[in-house]
Amino acid sequence: MNINLNVCLLASAVTIGLGSSTLHAFDGPTSGPEAAPDKTIVVLAADLKNGGVLGVTNGVEEAADVIGWTVRVLDGGGSVQGRTAAFGQAMALQPDGIIVNGFDAVEQQAALDQVASAGIPVVSWHSGPKIGCDAPGGIFANISTDAMTVSESAAEWAINDIDDAGVVIFTDSTYQIAIDKADRIKETIEELGGTVLEYVDTPIADTSNRMGPLTTSLLQKYGAKWTHSLAINDIYFDFMGPALAAAGIKGDGSPKAVAAGDGSESAFQRIRTNQYQSITVAEPLNLQGWQLVDELNRAVQGEECSGYVTAPAVVDQASAEAMDGSPIFDPDNGYREAYSAIWGK
Repeated sequence: MNINLNVCLLASAVTIGLGSSTLHAFDGPTSGPEAAPDKTIVVLAADLKNGGVLGVTNGVEEAADVIGWTVRVLDGGGSVQGRTAAFGQAMALQPDGIIVNGFDAVEQQAALDQVASAGIPVVSWHSGPKIGCDAPGGIFANISTDAMTVSESAAEWAINDIDDAGVVIFTDSTYQIAIDKADRIKETIEELGGTVLEYVDTPIADTSNRMGPLTTSLLQKYGAKWTHSLAINDIYFDFMGPALAAAGIKGDGSPKAVAAGDGSESAFQRIRTNQYQSITVAEPLNLQGWQLVDELNRAVQGEECSGYVTAPAVVDQASAEAMDGSPIFDPDNGYREAYSAIWGK
């Protein structure tokens, strides 16, 4: 289901508003190579339990069906060992291209060197802080919104929500991009006069076990001083609600949850029902899946990368309700038609 909403530009982020008009027109590439025939590609997913990774994977599969390619998805299961094993499986499949989905390229540099030696082009989603063409690790294009814009938008919302915000920031030092995002959140909060109570480094892959006890501990430590939780990903808030409810905090109470990415189905449901999450700064995950396929189509044919960078969207309760039940932020801006036209489909 596509979203059919008005938007306005605020800084470099899109703020979704209510209305009947469509989103702004697709601002991505309008030209490029037609579809390379009969290609098989592999998606190396960091962890399919992560809503962002899953949303991008779904977009890749949808786009591949249109362009006429075969897709194999290998799940790294949220661990370095799992992702290393997935790389090994990918090489055994001898694909025409590889998509690194949701983990740092430097973590698997040895494997990427092998891929480069084999002449297999690689594109990625969230593989490091450099967005766009010629990313580190021999990656043809790294797809993302501007992570700093996402972080700033989340931090600014918290500061605008209450004068004296007391913030706990959640990140995962396994990923350089997560550190960079959390650092920018911290800088923005402090620049705007808020207080960072604590900077918590806890792994995304273990949020189901850690977030309940951690939430209880932080409530005991900071009490009412803790007004907002800011995390680099929605998944941190998947497991906070029960601990907050047990402490007698209502769904719309403080600390309010603010996610600097990615816009998961569970996050939209929490925001829509006003249950333990206030906003998410969402990425157009399905569109980015199409973009990955387009960039890989350019790479396998020796063409230049498009350099396109998508804008994030600040989604609050009103705009989540206006999404009419859609599980993702999926802009109705004609991107499917645009990419299909480029590919000659």
